[in-house]
Amino acid sequence: MSSFVYYKNILFMYIYQTMSNNFGYIDIILLAMIAGFIILRLRNILGRKTGHEDKVFSGFSERKFEQFKKENVQEEKFEETGLEGEQKEKFLKGAEIAYESIITAFAKGDKKNLKSLLTSQMSSNFESAIIQREKENIKSELTFVGFKQSKLEKFEKIKNEFYATVKFVCEIISVKRDKENKIIEGNPDKIKTVTDHWKFSRNVFSKKPNWYLAEIVSNK
Repeated sequence: MSSFVYYKNILFMYIYQTMSNNFGYIDIILLAMIAGFIILRLRNILGRKTGHEDKVFSGFSERKFEQFKKENVQEEKFEETGLEGEQKEKFLKGAEIAYESIITAFAKGDKKNLKSLLTSQMSSNFESAIIQREKENIKSELTFVGFKQSKLEKFEKIKNEFYATVKFVCEIISVKRDKENKIIEGNPDKIKTVTDHWKFSRNVFSKKPNWYLAEIVSNK
C-alpha cells in the first residue's frame, strides 16, 4: 500500500511542475488523464487494504476448522461405543455376504478370494486345509440355501483392533466326495442347519471400512 501512495505523490508533483512551466491547457488535460489512468492501474496491481482481511480469515479458522474437529471427535466416540442403528445393520449385511463368500470359496478351493476376506493367520489356516484336502483327493461341494439368523453378539476393542462376534444360523447342502466320486460325507438331497460364531476384526487406525474374519467357533 505504501508503494501506491509513493507513486501517486510523484505523479501529482510532476503535474504541478508541468503547470508551473506554463504548459498549454490541452497539455495539462492530457497529462491529468494519463495520471488518472496510471493511478487506476497502480490501484489494481497493488490493491488496497480495507481493514477486514484479518477478521475474515480469523472467522473461518475459528468456526469452520473447529466444527470439523468436533465432528471427527464425535465419529471416534461413536465407533468406540460399538455398532448401533444403521451402522449395525450395514455391518451385519456385510458380514452375511462375507460368510457366504468365504464358505463358498473354501468349498471351491478359491484361495485368492479367501485371502481378501481373512486375516493373515486365518488365510494361512484355510490355505493349509485346502492343500490337505487336495492331497487326499477329496472334493467338496456346497450349496448355500440362506440365512435363518445373523446376530451381533459382542463388540470389543483390544489394543489397536476392533472385534465383532456374529452368530450365523444358516441352511446349506454340503457333500464331500473321494477321488472315485463316492460320497464320504453329507447328503446332496438334504438341507442341514449350521450354527457358527465368527469373529471379525478391523484395525482402529485403518482408513478402509473392511472387516476380516479373525476366528471361527462352530456349535458354540
